[in-house]
Amino acid sequence: MQDNKTEHLLNGKFSFVNCTHNIGWMPEWNCEYLPKLWQYNLHYFEWLWALEYEDAKAVVSDWIDSHKLARGQVGWEPYPVSLRLMNWCGVFFSKHRVDIESDGEFTERLWKSFFLQCQWLIKHLEVHLLGNHYFENAAALVFVGSCFEGQSAKKWLDCGLGILHEQIPEQILPDGMHFELSPMYHSRMVYLLAILAATKNRLITELVEEPLERMVDALKKICHPDGQIALLNDSALGIYNEPDQLIEYCGKLLDRDFSQEQCGNFELPNAGYYGWRDKDDNYVICDAGNIGPDYIPGHAHADIFNFELSLGGQRVIIDSGVYDYVESDERRYCRSTAAHNTVEINGLDQCECWGAFRVARRGYPRDIKFQADENGFVLSGNHSGYERVPGGPIHHRAVHWHESGRLKICDRITSKRPVHSISHMHLHSECEIVSFNDHEIIVSYPAGQFLINMSKQSVVSIVNSHYCPRFGIKLKSNVICMTSEGSDIRLAYSLMNMD
Repeated sequence: MQDNKTEHLLNGKFSFVNCTHNIGWMPEWNCEYLPKLWQYNLHYFEWLWALEYEDAKAVVSDWIDSHKLARGQVGWEPYPVSLRLMNWCGVFFSKHRVDIESDGEFTERLWKSFFLQCQWLIKHLEVHLLGNHYFENAAALVFVGSCFEGQSAKKWLDCGLGILHEQIPEQILPDGMHFELSPMYHSRMVYLLAILAATKNRLITELVEEPLERMVDALKKICHPDGQIALLNDSALGIYNEPDQLIEYCGKLLDRDFSQEQCGNFELPNAGYYGWRDKDDNYVICDAGNIGPDYIPGHAHADIFNFELSLGGQRVIIDSGVYDYVESDERRYCRSTAAHNTVEINGLDQCECWGAFRVARRGYPRDIKFQADENGFVLSGNHSGYERVPGGPIHHRAVHWHESGRLKICDRITSKRPVHSISHMHLHSECEIVSFNDHEIIVSYPAGQFLINMSKQSVVSIVNSHYCPRFGIKLKSNVICMTSEGSDIRLAYSLMNMD
């Protein structure tokens, strides 16, 4: 999570999504001139954990006085309300519990605000968005309802539990992944179930402990050897809890040892994620799943058959990540097929992403097969993303991984009319091209070198690009592009660690 140090906050400097602004102390609560995601983070109050009691009390009191419930107030949208409720509860009834027990006047003020916010939230649940927003609404009502007694608290608890009983089977897939298929939001859902389990309320724990265990197992699979999440779909580093800390906390909470390393092949078949991890810190994860739920594809990218690769614990082939959450050139690029390690046809995307969170026509993976043994795996299939294009081209891909550290990608594009195809391979920003000649490239990276061999049926070029591992951050990187034209195109390349 973004690190807001105590001294910076008290001097009015707030940092969210890798952007710092001086909004004063007490803060300027209406910052309409700043991006909405930044404003949201201000009103989440995640940064409240960095403050001692008197400062936390003062700034919350100022928010209560200055940011009244009114139309158009960002802080009163249901999503920031939900996160703020949980953070206020945690800070004042856990971290500063002793202080608030002897401060009856502030406790009364705080209760009145909790009551107003929960009553407002329960009437403005995000049923128009569903997904992680609706889940956050429910988690907030359950968490706050478990912290208080009385009829109002019971109403909030019952409402939240009712939603979770419906949404946990909907949103948590049988393999443990969150159904929006974003490792970043998956991490957040793990955290939510963990803090609900920590209430030790029997009605809550009976509901959340089993899916939490599945989600932690899935989280371990979608993390690179560096301990950070894969950047599939809308995912960025540094937004939510560190995966290793989250996994350790859940292990203690559930009295289960999650520390054992999982080596060899892995699969999350409901999510469509498949891969490999070994003791030498080689790791590959492939996306052969749907882009997300059909009714909520807001965090989806046009990335069927995308993959990420680490060698010797270092990321070498990467997803381009996510830069922002507004309708922009960067948002369009990061969601595009060209920003991923897959094949782009006729300069179009597999899925028609538009706006900041919309998808029109989209492709679906088909005939997915995952054949695995102790030496590696073969993942194969095709998708329908380009059937809308004249000629109805179909992209077939087979991914071969061998335990020796060798990855081979075989693509075939079949069409009733000639098409133009580009297979992209995005190098991590710390990778440097040592040599490039006649379809052979040697690349250096912090842990060594690897060799890429490409079929001679394509024209190979290296394009300057960028990589966005965190919101608001762009790092220079290179993309290897393999271009070909025809109605029956066959492309292949292999990557082998040279150490």
